[in-house]
Amino acid sequence: MLKLSKIAIPRTSLRLNLMVVCETLLLLFLSLAVLLYFSRQALKDEAKHDAEETLEGTVQHIDNILMSVEQSAYITYEDLKGHLNEPDRMVTYCREVVKNNPYVGGCAIAFKPHYYPGHEFFIKYVHQTGSHMGEKIFVTSDKFGNLPYTKQVWYTLPMSKGCPIWTDPLIEEEDEGVTLSFCIPIMDHQESVGVIVVDLPIALLSQIILEANPLPHSYSILLSSNGLYIVHPDKEKLTGQEPVLTRKDAIENPSVREAAQAMLAGETGSKPFQLHNKDWYVFYKPFQRAKEFGMPMEKLGWSAGMIYLEDDIMGDYNFLTYMVLIITIVGFLIFYGLCHMLIRQQLKPLRLLTRSAHRVAEGHYDETVPNTQREDEIGRLQDHFQKMQQSLTNKSKELEQLTSRLTKRGEELRKAYGQAQGSDRMKTTFLNYMTSQMTVPADLIEKSIIKLCNHYEDLSPQEADYEVGVIKEQSEIVLDLLDHMIEALEIEAEEQKASLESRKEATDE
Repeated sequence: MLKLSKIAIPRTSLRLNLMVVCETLLLLFLSLAVLLYFSRQALKDEAKHDAEETLEGTVQHIDNILMSVEQSAYITYEDLKGHLNEPDRMVTYCREVVKNNPYVGGCAIAFKPHYYPGHEFFIKYVHQTGSHMGEKIFVTSDKFGNLPYTKQVWYTLPMSKGCPIWTDPLIEEEDEGVTLSFCIPIMDHQESVGVIVVDLPIALLSQIILEANPLPHSYSILLSSNGLYIVHPDKEKLTGQEPVLTRKDAIENPSVREAAQAMLAGETGSKPFQLHNKDWYVFYKPFQRAKEFGMPMEKLGWSAGMIYLEDDIMGDYNFLTYMVLIITIVGFLIFYGLCHMLIRQQLKPLRLLTRSAHRVAEGHYDETVPNTQREDEIGRLQDHFQKMQQSLTNKSKELEQLTSRLTKRGEELRKAYGQAQGSDRMKTTFLNYMTSQMTVPADLIEKSIIKLCNHYEDLSPQEADYEVGVIKEQSEIVLDLLDHMIEALEIEAEEQKASLESRKEATDE
């Protein structure tokens, strides 16, 4: 009983403590889950908004660079139209374009065959190879690549279309660099007679664009219409002529292929993908020119994208989540300790009542239950238990008195019963004695009666008188014995009546 009482209260305290803490923790976790969910959504929306703004800024930056190159080409073209009959000036034009525009890597002016008398092919090409003592070093050439220029894309496309164009990335065979070429057909009497082409090195464009990345692992990409990289941080992907969809990453990784297909389709949006065992997001949109400089051009069909590492986007959120979890665990432990102390203090009277109840159950009805000043349920329970204990004490005392009286009466009854048994034995002995005393007179009377009855005629008067005298004498003896017996029975009856009356009085008391 004592072991159970000692275990019951701690288990009750622990159960109440866990109940309160678990319910509070459940509400806290639900609140935090809702808070973290909406925080994650807000952070994603903010990251998406920032990415879109960065992407828009990147597009504008690229557009500004392209416009700068276009402007240099147009200015040169406008001046060149007035000096088409001066072939010697073409080298000067090319040199000025490369010299005055930091984005231009090279410039070439080529005319259709036999445009100048005495020249089957005419091309002047100037490109920068480096610098010395702060001065740029230029190389002038009368050819561009191993193929005749009349068979190269930068010449054939603008000549056939009759409008300025930007070519897709081309490999310059002179220095094996990859460039974007802006080509303007040279018009003479509404006829294309030549092309002025200005080269923009892709490596330079990528370097300028990638320097403006907002996050440590983020970077910009720009895809041409045929899937070649124009801007990318990996220089190996800029020097090759392999489209993105045929590269190993896109073939082996469906998520990369889906993102690349969406960009090449001219879509706007975002997609997650995995690369090198890391999670990334790409935000993409078609590359649209803010405005066109000079003559109208065909749409480029390029697509720009901003790529973010998911940890860069969600890093603050993950840190916040970890901090919230740590604070929650620490708060839970502190809250558990405070609840344990509070509940233990509140259940202290119950432990006292448990010990008192156990003492009362063991028969210690005089166990003292202290007074309490509490007015709650526990206080009222302690007051009622105190009254119950006092009532039990009073009843216990009454029972002790009654038990004492009953014990005393029991002793008296045992004595009376012993006396009764002794009286019965004495009575039996007395009856046996009286019976034995009556046997002799009864035998004599029987003999005399038989003698008188059987031999009455043979007896003399003296003998008959003698027998009658014997019968009379023995009858008196028997009568005396019977009188003594009756007297003894009357005395015993009076004693038993008095004893019964005394016991009845004692019982009534």
